[in-house]
Amino acid sequence: MARLVRRQPKLGMLTGSTRLAVWGDPIAHSRSPRLHAAAYGVLGLEWEYVRRQVVEAEFVGALKGLDATWRGLSLTMPLKQVAARTAVTLDDDARLTGAVNTLLLTADGPRGFNTDVGGLARALDEIGVRRPNVIRVLGAGATATSAVVAAARAGARTVDVRARRVEAAQALGALGTTLGVDVRTGPLSDEEFAPVDATIAALPGGTDLGAVAEALASASGSLVDVVYGGWPTPLAQAWVRAGVDAHHGLGMLLHQALLQVRVFVGGDPALPLEREDAVLAAMRAALVGD
Repeated sequence: MARLVRRQPKLGMLTGSTRLAVWGDPIAHSRSPRLHAAAYGVLGLEWEYVRRQVVEAEFVGALKGLDATWRGLSLTMPLKQVAARTAVTLDDDARLTGAVNTLLLTADGPRGFNTDVGGLARALDEIGVRRPNVIRVLGAGATATSAVVAAARAGARTVDVRARRVEAAQALGALGTTLGVDVRTGPLSDEEFAPVDATIAALPGGTDLGAVAEALASASGSLVDVVYGGWPTPLAQAWVRAGVDAHHGLGMLLHQALLQVRVFVGGDPALPLEREDAVLAAMRAALVGD
């Protein structure tokens, strides 16, 4: 892994010059600046958090160009895999998924974390999906990989992965072995689906599965769609027509951002913040007001 070293000020020495950002392409839609500003306002930290459009080919150069005022980065697509390759350390979720959505910039180089997994697991818990037997995941990309790990974190014993390209989903079987979860794969084109306790949709926004969505909705429990723009999605509309709860991705966005704040403030996504209830409430209000 590439080693990018910079001086990192101690947390107690951080001042208003401390900078953070969310990078990705596209990035103009990102709500992360509003979420993070709300959190640091409660914590009394005068930190600057901005958004910047960065394409994958420019990532390493842009990272090298940051000075010691930079504490961390939030990362969205298409930068999560290159960030994982660049980080000098990876937390367990980043190692399992090969994806990093958070970099903490330290004296030894960038430390990589994947808070999407924990954010999605917390979002599932918030809507009452606790200790499910079977969770269905729609999709086979990077977000679907995080969804499989989150399903295991939520207590699922079986994960049914459905994708338009079944061969892409089959790679998740080895991940299931590592997690101790039975990962089964199949096409999205079936006319009938076995019942499951909940569904995580990790498909691109606007994906319309037609009649397949109706078949899924009737047998797939509550839906958590990672998409939050253009709501309700065609998939969510199918769930509503079937009389089943459908939830957008703002819950995942909120909770993964809270875990990012833990990383930027304390260096550990498992370490709760001071006044964390107040921080979460402020972040949630920032989303409602968007």
